[in-house]
Amino acid sequence: MLQARMNHPAMVVPEAMKALHSLSETTKQGLPEKLLELVHLRASQINGCSACVDMHPQLAKKSGETEQRLFAVAAWRDTPYFSGAERAALELAEALTRISDRPDPVPDAIWSEVDKHFDEKELATLILAIASINVWNRLNVAVRQPAGVWKP
Repeated sequence: MLQARMNHPAMVVPEAMKALHSLSETTKQGLPEKLLELVHLRASQINGCSACVDMHPQLAKKSGETEQRLFAVAAWRDTPYFSGAERAALELAEALTRISDRPDPVPDAIWSEVDKHFDEKELATLILAIASINVWNRLNVAVRQPAGVWKP
């Protein structure tokens, strides 16, 4: 079994854990849990975070998400399973996760599409949720946090 390089940074610095959990909890209040879990899963797939790729489908299933849609997240553009709002959120998640991949990380076309589906508070919450999962991914990837350690 894989082992982490060190104790998780948020465990080593408990104040960080409190802050990260507080941010994560705040984002759960403004958007449907199923949508957030799809976004968390997609960003985690891109970032190669095994702990989160393991955890977020479990959380999504608890919120009523189907296996068919979870299996299709990596290929969401090529499946009929996602609503317009979900597609816009997934595209924004990809853009904000891959900010160094293009000169304009969030082009107007992506922004216009996501803006059609979410009001300002929802969009702010979505951006914060994407930022939050990217922080968790980076912490987990840095220490090689193994999948399966987290327990729901």
